[in-house]
Amino acid sequence: MLASTKTLLRLAPLILLASCAAAGGGDFCLTARPIYVAAGDRFEDSTARAILAHNETGARLCGWRPVTE
Repeated sequence: MLASTKTLLRLAPLILLASCAAAGGGDFCLTARPIYVAAGDRFEDSTARAILAHNETGARLCGWRPVTE
């Protein structure tokens, strides 16, 4: 067996493990939390868009769901 083939065979499990960790949202789901906005909060449109994008990403990657009371 060639040296490069042996190296590839040794690295294959690590590559597979890394891809599995990233598939479910990776570090984002471990560290990020939804951003909640109160009715009286005031901010720029760009801030509202950033919050929405953040929460939509969390819903897609981490399974965040709206809070129902």
